[in-house]
Amino acid sequence: MKISTKGRYGLTIMMELAGKFGEGPISLKSIAERNQLSEHYLEQLIAPLRNAGLVKSIRGAYGGYILSKAPEQITSGDIIRILEGPISPVDFTEEDDPAKRDLWIRIRDSIASVLDSTTLADLISFAGHDEIDNYMFYI
Repeated sequence: MKISTKGRYGLTIMMELAGKFGEGPISLKSIAERNQLSEHYLEQLIAPLRNAGLVKSIRGAYGGYILSKAPEQITSGDIIRILEGPISPVDFTEEDDPAKRDLWIRIRDSIASVLDSTTLADLISFAGHDEIDNYMFYI
């Protein structure tokens, strides 16, 4: 299974909103500029996230988007399934060789387990650690 730009950029949008959770709405324009992404493309991605109830839109001059739940309550699996569809490394049928089918099921379940156990709060936490770990020290 290869995650497309839909899934990757969708996670970017959601991480940006999670990072500012409780601070008010964030515009897609600011998210696009900060991450050097197409605002038009982000507009296409936010619609299914809004329809699924993960984000709310706020209208007006200072409008934008906010998470509809706390970052601890939204998993990366929720986001990926909305934008990419079902999680499966390959399409398999009951007619497939049972050994191969078992392998594909175990791979699918492992991927789903990681995605479903990683919340937006976790991703924000991981992102913060990267910044600290990337400092170069000279002696």
